[in-house]
Amino acid sequence: MRINIAIMVFDDVEVLDFAGPFEVFAVADELRGYKDFNVFTVAPRPGKIRARNGLGVVPDHDFASCPKVDILVVPGGFGTRALLKDSVTMAWIQERARVAAVTMSVCTGALLLAKAGLLGGLRVTTHHELLEMLRDMEPTAVVDPGARFHDNGAVVTAAGISAGIDASLHLVGRLLGPDAASATARYMEYGSGS
Repeated sequence: MRINIAIMVFDDVEVLDFAGPFEVFAVADELRGYKDFNVFTVAPRPGKIRARNGLGVVPDHDFASCPKVDILVVPGGFGTRALLKDSVTMAWIQERARVAAVTMSVCTGALLLAKAGLLGGLRVTTHHELLEMLRDMEPTAVVDPGARFHDNGAVVTAAGISAGIDASLHLVGRLLGPDAASATARYMEYGSGS
């Protein structure tokens, strides 16, 4: 049974925040014969979204049509500020995180997880410019910028932008083993695995 990996997209989402994890999980699946992951994008509403700096993206699903989610990836970007006030999005994140095996934020996606009540008491991180905002939003969390990501089991948070690739490779290793993560990094010519 393939693992469903839903990657949220929304207006003003940071491109690498969602595209980096998408590439990692999709490449890992390709290298293993398309048997492990079903990777797709999901947006709050139907229709094309406009990512940061104008990139147009047509999501695979909206919230209403989204299939079962095993891993939820919540990226960041300037669009997270509007979503913090969007009760439909916040409720959807809470609902999906309750049943997902892992909920992972990238960059300021951590703010959405904090608002959804998912970061209490955990060691977390986000983009270096928003660390204080994250501390204010979830004072019980240990906001630690000393690592590119923190794995708390059911919740993983990654620092800014490219750190989502590191966290995704880590999850590939956790789910499929270190050899799969190394092969994925090598194929992508990323970091020490290249």
